[in-house]
Amino acid sequence: MEEGDDYTEANAGASATYPVQCSSLRKNGYVMLKNRPCKIMEMSTSKTGKHGHAKVHLVGIDIFTAKKYEDLCPSTHNIDVPNVSRSDFQLIDISDDSYVSLMNDKGDTRDDLKLPEGDLGQKIKEEFSKDDISVIVTVLAAVGEEAIVACKNAT
Repeated sequence: MEEGDDYTEANAGASATYPVQCSSLRKNGYVMLKNRPCKIMEMSTSKTGKHGHAKVHLVGIDIFTAKKYEDLCPSTHNIDVPNVSRSDFQLIDISDDSYVSLMNDKGDTRDDLKLPEGDLGQKIKEEFSKDDISVIVTVLAAVGEEAIVACKNAT
């Protein structure tokens, strides 16, 4: 072992993205557009042109920032699709600096996520302020980013 090699952390080698042929993508699926993980809102395929390639026109919304991205890709080419995971956590606390304390179903806690901006953040605060309701938040994770994307009551 060379000096300076650090082997204290290992992973399964799963990539953040995987290649998929453009023609096999579907609406409401996920795709990487302009290096951002997006949910496909619209897609249309053009007819084969003079040079024989049908093109797929993709319109997607960034799953973290809600920004709209568009891309054109030959239907036979590969495009990256992010590995997206959803997990539900129980909301334990909201700190003064808008970080949330969350607990998963195994009892593990985490304090590294911020309360989302806008309407969703307000809704989570309102639901959490009610005494007799526990709030469940859904966390979406893809390409090294995580964000709270939904909340519901667990009565």
